[in-house]
Amino acid sequence: MSFSSEVKEELSKIGNLANKSSVKAELYGYYCSANVSEERGLMRFSTESEYNINRFSKLLNNVNISKYDIEMQGNKFSISISREESKILKENFEKFDVGSKEEEEKGYVRGAFLGGGSINNPKNKYHIEVKLKNMDMAEKIIDILDKSNINFKILQIKNNCSIYSKEGEEISKFLAFIEASRSVLKFEEIRVYRDMRNNINRLVNCETANLTKTVAAAVKQIEAINKLKKSGKFNELPENLKEIANLRIANPEASLVELGQMLKEPIGKSGVNYRLNTIIKMSL
Repeated sequence: MSFSSEVKEELSKIGNLANKSSVKAELYGYYCSANVSEERGLMRFSTESEYNINRFSKLLNNVNISKYDIEMQGNKFSISISREESKILKENFEKFDVGSKEEEEKGYVRGAFLGGGSINNPKNKYHIEVKLKNMDMAEKIIDILDKSNINFKILQIKNNCSIYSKEGEEISKFLAFIEASRSVLKFEEIRVYRDMRNNINRLVNCETANLTKTVAAAVKQIEAINKLKKSGKFNELPENLKEIANLRIANPEASLVELGQMLKEPIGKSGVNYRLNTIIKMSL
């Protein structure tokens, strides 16, 4: 089962059906999603989740809508509401406005996600999206989320409209808002592991890059020293340059700091770097 399906299964089992205002708000959220269609007066909702279709039917029963049919179409469940009750439901939706109660706002956003939402497995990437009927509905949800400091963006391509986020923290807050508490815990566990792994990879890559840089510099320095020896100019070098040159030849893997500590009179990294760069210039 995909992570998205797991989230929807959890949401489908939320026991708030006794709260009429929350039920109506959630049902309205479904209606606002792109997966609820209206054709010739017939309202239809389709989903691949059996839990989701059961949730939708329970919400309908809760508001006394009982004339509907559930059938399989390919790998999807489809629930069709009779024309008579579709008309009643639509008229109620047109009059309905999500109030200022947090439980209604949560129900509305939850219904929209159940109706048209999807979320990627956080092991692979962070991405959540809710497809909606139009821009007004998208902006309504954005306003609700803003009040809880949950930052989502709106995407509109031609007639398609959706809200989305690619930020792990915002997705986690969204799941908590729609009361998918078990999914939040799983998401956070994966996020912590993933972020820790990425930090380790960054450190390893940084150390590898630094090592590569150190090796390349040492090779260049040794080439310059050998060139001076071959030309007979090495013996003309000041004693301090001869000393650092001989140490570099004997210790090709050593860092500048380490070379500086090996000198008879130790010096710092910048001093070693200056002497070796002087040798390189003299070899040109």
